[in-house]
Amino acid sequence: MNFQPLGDRVLIKVKEQQTQTASGIYIPDNATQEKPTQAEIIAIGSDVKDVKVGDQVVFTKFARSATVTLEDIEYLVMETTEILGVLS
Repeated sequence: MNFQPLGDRVLIKVKEQQTQTASGIYIPDNATQEKPTQAEIIAIGSDVKDVKVGDQVVFTKFARSATVTLEDIEYLVMETTEILGVLS
């Protein structure tokens, strides 16, 4: 993949939502209306300092982002100010 975010932007891949609970109950697609808020950082811009490629991050539910499809996979591009923190 040849994509380099500019400035303080990051390219992230959103984690798939679980469709089954811990007890084995399947959740239908129409029951999960909320936007997922966890993702993995795939690429970072030159001005990014607080996160690195491979970090698992949490971002705001209503983050300003752009959807980009690269090699048939959907990613989000957003500014680092939309990221709330890094999961350890």
